[in-house]
Amino acid sequence: MFIKLASKSLRHRKGSVILAVIALTVSVFTLLAVEHIRSQAKQSFSKSVSGVDLIVGARTGSLNLLLYSVFHVGSPTNNISWPSYQKIKNHSQVDWAIPISLGDSHKGYRVMGTSQAFFEKFSYGDKHPLSFKQGKAFEQIFDVVLGAEVAKALGYSLNDTLVLSHGLASTSFSRHDDHPFTVVGVLEPTGTPIDQTLHVSLEGIEAIHVGWQHGIKMPGQAIRAEQAAKIDFTPKSITAFMLGLTSRISTFRVQRDINNYSKEPMSAILPGVALSELWQMMGIIENILMLVAALVFIAALLGLSAMLLSSLRERTNEIRLLRVIGAPPIYLFFLIEFEIIIITLLSLIFGFILLWLSIVVAQDFLISQFGLFISGNVLSKTTALFSLGIIGASLIIGAIPSLGAYFKAKHHSR
Repeated sequence: MFIKLASKSLRHRKGSVILAVIALTVSVFTLLAVEHIRSQAKQSFSKSVSGVDLIVGARTGSLNLLLYSVFHVGSPTNNISWPSYQKIKNHSQVDWAIPISLGDSHKGYRVMGTSQAFFEKFSYGDKHPLSFKQGKAFEQIFDVVLGAEVAKALGYSLNDTLVLSHGLASTSFSRHDDHPFTVVGVLEPTGTPIDQTLHVSLEGIEAIHVGWQHGIKMPGQAIRAEQAAKIDFTPKSITAFMLGLTSRISTFRVQRDINNYSKEPMSAILPGVALSELWQMMGIIENILMLVAALVFIAALLGLSAMLLSSLRERTNEIRLLRVIGAPPIYLFFLIEFEIIIITLLSLIFGFILLWLSIVVAQDFLISQFGLFISGNVLSKTTALFSLGIIGASLIIGAIPSLGAYFKAKHHSR
């Protein structure tokens, strides 16, 4: 009887109810989207690198070094000489080292020069090692291994050839077209910037820049592929490198040794500490976004409350009839609250559906443009708590029209 009466009452006022559901759905979507993207972005950033004790680059701020070495955002202030890299790699407390050389691209995707150690030692998430969906790691000087998103977006598969571009622009007229690379491997998806990166050998990076001066290809100085195989392309410098140490206890000691290195200025950072600094900086933006979303939600609730208050005048006969058949004033109070619960639940359902559809549609764009993997699973413990909070807030603000119905019913009892 109670549910049937509330449903009929809402259907009778379906025009205003639909508008209230739409307004509340938009506000619920905004609130849940901000929270879901915030938590997913934090997870995506935090799992981008795992098992790396130190990241080393030219002297710069810790955030800048983290961003360009791990997330491939921004540019380094300087390079590190190869002898300095070798010196630190051979440190008694260093177990392994992964060199990184950046500066080229392919159709808007970054190219990273590295060594075999990258595929053997690098891990992400909860220390998940890299694995291949197809093929294997590069062996020849002009081999390339693609991240999952690169292969998917550009439609590459094994044995395809591609040409790298000089610089980082999505459209470049400075192309290394005299040395095409062959796809020998495609990595499994990781949900990290690795998915949007092409991986080549350090020697390959050096080979394609033979005959280039100040970013310009000099005519007549290029070398052929068969010549490249006979030349020593040990790099003169690299962008940065990652270190795994023999013991965590020695982390601060090695960091101090690198920061005090006399041959050239370098910075060694702890990835976890740098990530914490990044999220502290982002905390203000997070709070502002959550505040805006909460205000949008409160505005929608107040609109719903105003709609129900104004409808009480139209429901005078309904309230009088309910009082005649013996319904107490508290019955009217709970009837309005129940109607609010129905509207809120419908808005939550539509809000979740809208959020899921938005993520499905925008997921590839977020991955390719920002390197963010946002999961389509919008049902989590956090969103469940948010949903309960939304229902609770609806009931509290809905008490305004509910009390109005209560006192109106008491008035009709006199």
